[in-house]
Amino acid sequence: MILIVASTKDLAGVNIAQQIMQHYDFEESSESFHQNPVYLKRIRSREVKLLFINEEIIDTQFITDFFKSELLIFVSRHSSVSGIPTLSVHTPGNLGKAEFGGVPKKVSVSPASAMKDTLVEMTKEKEEMKLDYEISYECTHHGPSLDVPAMFTELGSSQREWKDLKAAEAVAHATMAAISKSSSFPAVLGIGGPHYNKKFTKMALTTEKAFGHIIPKYAISVVDAEMIRQCAERTVENVETVVLDWKGIRGEYKERLVKIVDEIGLSILKV
Repeated sequence: MILIVASTKDLAGVNIAQQIMQHYDFEESSESFHQNPVYLKRIRSREVKLLFINEEIIDTQFITDFFKSELLIFVSRHSSVSGIPTLSVHTPGNLGKAEFGGVPKKVSVSPASAMKDTLVEMTKEKEEMKLDYEISYECTHHGPSLDVPAMFTELGSSQREWKDLKAAEAVAHATMAAISKSSSFPAVLGIGGPHYNKKFTKMALTTEKAFGHIIPKYAISVVDAEMIRQCAERTVENVETVVLDWKGIRGEYKERLVKIVDEIGLSILKV
């Protein structure tokens, strides 16, 4: 079973979920959750459930106590200080402290191929709909920290974008691409660079590589060998390579990172 989750407290998430229901003919079931109806559809013989929760989306550590899913997609708003209109995708989990939900130093399982399918579809929808939005991977951040493949598809970065039904439709199509395509790409772990890594995004859009977890420059100081190993192992696909945003890593950390990756037994690709 595949689960799509939106929060009733999240305007963008609600709009994306409504676009999914409108364009993909989900039917209301007899089941309810958080006093809200659960909607159903079958895609390629797999049951897909769409539901609304009454908690903030990052505070859904409880969700797997109620639903056993092979893929969990959270549709959500995205916020940033810059306010740049952005469609984005990432895996949840905490590389360090659990400041915004989840469990400290625990990341969710990353569905790298599904996220790449989403990223590619976001790019396609942007061009076809003529949307003035950036398309980007985000690094691994915030809760929940789940033991199942989990990803966020997001619309941002301010209330103006959260209300944009055309952009919400683009995220809806991209979310469903992750479910319907069922692709399989060679997965890599990304380390370095900013929260929105344009180099990694471009690589995913122009090569076969799919990024799972991404550890940004600002988190490298709190990440140890065990966390890097966890990010590699908690990816659906087998990860054999770490892609280093070499200029996006402070000099004092470069030698240590290379040594750790080598000891774990992963190859290195510098970009």
